Amino acid sequence: MAETSGRPAVVRFLGDKGTRGGSRWVAACALAAACAVASAQDLSSELTPERRARLQWEAGYVLHQLGEYERAVEAYRASIADRPTAEAHTFLGWSLSYLGRIDEAIAECKIAIKLDPDFGNPYNDIGVYLLEQGRLKEAVPWLEQAIASKRYCCYQFPHANLGRILLMQGRVAEARRSFERALEYDPYYMPALVGLELIRRGGLQGL
Repeated sequence: MAETSGRPAVVRFLGDKGTRGGSRWVAACALAAACAVASAQDLSSELTPERRARLQWEAGYVLHQLGEYERAVEAYRASIADRPTAEAHTFLGWSLSYLGRIDEAIAECKIAIKLDPDFGNPYNDIGVYLLEQGRLKEAVPWLEQAIASKRYCCYQFPHANLGRILLMQGRVAEARRSFERALEYDPYYMPALVGLELIRRGGLQGL
């Protein structure tokens, strides 16, 4: 899944990747998720629906990062019940995809697009889900819409994903341009760097 332009504050506090601190980071994430859920539930009468929805969404994000996909789904659904947003539906799809429920994930992304057509994440995510199903031609227009979207933190994602498809189709020159475009947004984005290295070596393995 694509990352989001509005990562939960607790995740920004704890760090992007969770590579430092080992078990302490995991424990902190678990505590953060529990606190977010408890805050939303115990203070429901004191919180606005918007704030409660945000807390549930933050909890879902942390739970997903911990591999608690079923609980993440529950948190995202609770967030949507309080206040439906494109972000919550997109991230619900993300967790559903990790449970192998790809068709449901795509459906959630399509709901997100209806709520906010300018939000880039769900277009990219649909493209990725179709790519994972081997439906390359169907994936391309979704990735192109992600690239053209007005609101997206991470345009390198759809450019690199499109590059993967183009390389699989043997369209090497176009794939190289897509990977290079991804690196314009993030010079250290590993999938794009790997894609260019594979082109240099003349192979497809690893895609």
